[in-house]
Amino acid sequence: MSRIADAFKTARREGRAAFVPYITAGDPSLERTVEIAAALERAGADVLELGVPFSDPMADGPTNQRAAERALAVGTTLKRVLEAVREIRERSQLAIVLFTYANPVVRFGIERFAEHAAASGVDGVLFTDVPAEEMIGFRPSLKAADLDAIMLVTPTSDRARMKATARFGGGFLYLVSRTGVTGAQRDLDRELETNVHTARKASRLPVAVGFGISTPDQVARVAAIADGVVVGSTIVNQIAEEGDTEELAARVEAFALPLSQACSRKS
Repeated sequence: MSRIADAFKTARREGRAAFVPYITAGDPSLERTVEIAAALERAGADVLELGVPFSDPMADGPTNQRAAERALAVGTTLKRVLEAVREIRERSQLAIVLFTYANPVVRFGIERFAEHAAASGVDGVLFTDVPAEEMIGFRPSLKAADLDAIMLVTPTSDRARMKATARFGGGFLYLVSRTGVTGAQRDLDRELETNVHTARKASRLPVAVGFGISTPDQVARVAAIADGVVVGSTIVNQIAEEGDTEELAARVEAFALPLSQACSRKS
């Protein structure tokens, strides 16, 4: 069983949704990224989504775009992100998913990337811009390296589309909570529960919901209906507000703790 599957199984056994925080690797530095990963694990993270900064992040909202710009400005590359993962793995069994666009991986070399990612301790890879039809170019290399392909489905995906997408995936099925890009939102989509139900019917995988979930109340509402909750932009924004300080990791831990606790379904 992969670390990702084990994380969701453990969360389910403990009566909660898995907590899946997202951060941008290299923001404010890769050294801080390693520290923040440890802090998020202490706060209760089950799976860490680690964003690979890219110059044209079309699926990201302004918060994550700015984080990618900051990370690129300090020299963050895919190779260096994998080195940071290796450092995280030396001290942690936290499941790690790389959140990336296809371009950096293609430039690195798909087969070479898969081999290096697995050797570094990556458990899964999520391509934001590769639809199911195009996964044929990536999936064989990921599968050979025992990496889960985390697939995205959206509110506009019907059950047939979700089913077709899910069959390429592993680890969990990522359900986008709304149409559009990442970023905090005031209210959850009124059709979210229906969409989660549809995704569950279409896939054997746990269903995690992300994009725009930013408060403990929203986390709790999603945790009541889904197997996992992805929280990204609000944590990325917290990192930006704190800046590159010695207290950064501890403050991120304190910020993430109530989000993690909200994943519990116990009264």
